[in-house]
Amino acid sequence: MDDSGVRALLEYLPAFWWETDEQSRVAEWGGGAFADLPTAQRFLDRARQEMSTPGHPLEEGHRLTHFDGRTFQVRWPPGKSPEHGRNRGLAVETGALPAGGRRSAAFAEFADFAPAAAFLRDRDGRYLWANHSYAHLYGTTPDRIVGSRIEDLDTPSDAAQFRALDQETLSRGKPVRHQLRYHRADGSTGQAAGHRFPIQEGGQTYVAGIYVDITEHARAMDQRREAEENLKALRDHSGLPCALLSVGGRIEQAGTATAELFRTRLSDLIGRRAHTLLAATPDLRPLRLTWEGLITRRIRRAETSAVLLDAQGRQRRTRLHLTTVSGPAGRVAHVWVVVTHQGIAHEAHPPLTAAQNRILSLLAGGSTNGEIAASLGLSRQTVDYHLSRLRDLLGAATRPALVARAYVLGILGPRAWPPRPATVS
Repeated sequence: MDDSGVRALLEYLPAFWWETDEQSRVAEWGGGAFADLPTAQRFLDRARQEMSTPGHPLEEGHRLTHFDGRTFQVRWPPGKSPEHGRNRGLAVETGALPAGGRRSAAFAEFADFAPAAAFLRDRDGRYLWANHSYAHLYGTTPDRIVGSRIEDLDTPSDAAQFRALDQETLSRGKPVRHQLRYHRADGSTGQAAGHRFPIQEGGQTYVAGIYVDITEHARAMDQRREAEENLKALRDHSGLPCALLSVGGRIEQAGTATAELFRTRLSDLIGRRAHTLLAATPDLRPLRLTWEGLITRRIRRAETSAVLLDAQGRQRRTRLHLTTVSGPAGRVAHVWVVVTHQGIAHEAHPPLTAAQNRILSLLAGGSTNGEIAASLGLSRQTVDYHLSRLRDLLGAATRPALVARAYVLGILGPRAWPPRPATVS
């Protein structure tokens, strides 16, 4: 055996390589087919006996040998003279199940039934070994693969592609990693990724390969890329301010409309803590409770209100839509926040009392001062005082202007009737 690489490969495969002396006794051997030297010698004696039997099947140098209920393709390299009285050979089991007691039986069984498709071919494109996953690609079994050529299994275009890859592997003399497309037995197109690598044994070079079918993975990745592109287009061109937050509340992505909303550069938003963009208003507490419900998976989406603070210190009441994004093991990885409605930006004004908010709501609904007083159980003079104070706080000279300011500043909810404060809409 002149290459340590094939020793390592065959050690885990249902194969047996040997060198015999002039008396046909095993001098060196290896592979995962047999657990001990006596069994290996017994197999070799059996192989010589069967091949001396008239009418024994012979397929271009590959002879079938039956041993202990197992079948092997046996090959003595043709055209090679014995060196120092020694002969070499290789046997590959065509049966799928490992025999009890042989070395690395568990690994051999895994190799036979693993999802990765694996094969071994000679430089003429003839299969020496294939596992069940590889045979499944062609809708057959390993024993029908072994001994056939590439052209026996694949379309002319695929066969030409595979032979070219074999030739590249042999000419480079080192492993080649690549992806390829192939035609399945049902006529559909598949995609696989893996390695081919050269193996030298007995003065000959073989091509081994191991591949994983990535058709579904590639399709899922294409769909994910398409979804990401669509989401990016919505983020950047919909005009809706939006941001992707980590569960710790840090901004990881944001749209250009978001930067415009806060009157800052997009690069200054990425990595910033979202809570630093919120004004200290009474609706901060329900917003925090909503956030806790999202990241602990009690809820998946929510709508709430918040007052945002831009780079110039101006406030703007907004309506927020929050949706969770799942990560590994179903945990929440991110939260998308979209601003669906927004008031006009304004300088901060003193927070309104509950009574002032209620008076504004009733005023916007068309109530007179006397009706407001009766509804709230206040005196007419108290209501007059509150309305005068509100006109001063919001910079409105008349009752209609006061109602309009309450809406554009986001104090009153824009989608509620009868009118009510935005913090409870």
